[in-house]
Amino acid sequence: MSYANISQIGAEHNEWIKGLEFYKDDLQVLEHRLDEVASNNTGYDARNGMEHFQNQFIIQRNNIDELKHKIREHLHLVSRETGLGADQVRAEILADHENLQDEYRTLEKVINELRKEFNEYLVKFRL
Repeated sequence: MSYANISQIGAEHNEWIKGLEFYKDDLQVLEHRLDEVASNNTGYDARNGMEHFQNQFIIQRNNIDELKHKIREHLHLVSRETGLGADQVRAEILADHENLQDEYRTLEKVINELRKEFNEYLVKFRL
């Protein structure tokens, strides 16, 4: 049976939670910028883009919340699994951890691509 160190897993969980909080704050900043576009542009292209980005910001904020919940549940499972004094986790738990890591990296990529797309939109409307 394969095992991994609990402290390493816990550190990664904390890193992911902090990263997700950063991305959630970043989405809030982008939403503020979108409000600026809305107040200065009423044309079809601007409105169409606004609606697209409003929807994406909501979707990604929900994705962040769901992933944070999964990470916290996993941390609870790891804590329960290791019991008092143990510092190793089973391979099955490690596999779940790696799946969460993949989800985190995918979400990171999606948000970074959304930010890039939004910045291109802002340039179009000179903001």
